[in-house]
Amino acid sequence: MISISHKAKQFSVFSIKLLIVIGAFYFIYDKLAHDESLNWEKFWNVAQHKFTFSVISVLLFMSFLNRFLEILKWKNLVSFIKIISTSEATKQVLAALAAGIFTPNGIGEYAGKALYFDKGQTKTIVFLNLICNGIQMILTILFGTIGLFFLGYTFYAIVIIGICFLLFGISFLTKSIKVKGYSIEKLISKINEIPKTIHRKNNLLAIGRYIVFSHQYYFLFLVFDVDLPYATLMATIAVVYFLASSLPSFQFLDFAVKGSVAAFFFGKLDVSEWIVVFIATLMWFLNVVIPVVIGCFYVLKYKPRWNS
Repeated sequence: MISISHKAKQFSVFSIKLLIVIGAFYFIYDKLAHDESLNWEKFWNVAQHKFTFSVISVLLFMSFLNRFLEILKWKNLVSFIKIISTSEATKQVLAALAAGIFTPNGIGEYAGKALYFDKGQTKTIVFLNLICNGIQMILTILFGTIGLFFLGYTFYAIVIIGICFLLFGISFLTKSIKVKGYSIEKLISKINEIPKTIHRKNNLLAIGRYIVFSHQYYFLFLVFDVDLPYATLMATIAVVYFLASSLPSFQFLDFAVKGSVAAFFFGKLDVSEWIVVFIATLMWFLNVVIPVVIGCFYVLKYKPRWNS
C-alpha cells in the first residue's frame, strides 16, 4: 500500500509538472501565432534592418540583467531564514515564474516558491515574496505618478496621491483591528523583524531592476526610430508600466494589457500603433517568455521534498 501511495504521488507530481510546461508553451504559441494586432510581415521587414547583432546582444543582456536582479532580490530576502546559492535562487525564481503564468497577476508564483521549502515555512516564504514584489510595485506607483505630472495629467496624479494618503490613513486608524488573527500592526511588526541591511539591499536591487527594465523599453523605441525627448519617452513608459501593472491580468496576457495601454498614451505622441504593439510584445517575449521557457526546465526537474 505504501508503494502504491508513493507511486501515485509521483505520477500526480509528474502530471502537474507536465501540464504546467505544456500549458506554458501552448499559451505562448497561441498569443504569438494568432494575435491579429501583430503584423509579422511588417515586423520581419523592419527587423532585418534594425536588429543587428549588437542590438540583439544589448536586448538579451538587459533581459538577463533584469531577471538576474530579481534573482538576487529573492536570494537576499530568503537569507532572512536560510542562506541559498545564486543557482538555487535562480531555480526557485524561474520555476515559480513558469508556475505562475496561468494565474492572475502571477499569484501562482507565491505557491511555486513555497514548494522549495518546508511546509512550516510556507507563510514566511509567501510573506517574503510579498515584500519582494511589493517594493517593485511601490516604485512603479512612484515613477508612474511622477510621469503623470510630467506629461500634464496633473488631475490623475493628484487623485492617485490622494488615494495613497487615504489608504495610509485608513491603515493607520485600523492597524490594531484583527481579521482572522492578522492585522496591519502585526504586518508592520513582521516587516521590522527583517534586518534593515536586507531591506536596504532589496530596495537598491528593485531600483536597479526598474532602471534596467524601463531603459530596455526606451532602447527599443530608439531602435524603431521613435524621435522623442528622453524625458518624454521615460515619463510615458513609467505611466504605461504603472497603469498596466495596476490592471488584473495573467502573465501570458501581459503584452496585450501593456500593449493596449501603451497604444493609448504613445498614440497621443503620434507614435505608430504597430510600433507600440510590437515593442510591448518584444518586451513580453524577452522578459516573460524566455525566462518561462527556462523555468519550465526547472519545473520538470523539480523533486518534491517528500521524495528527497
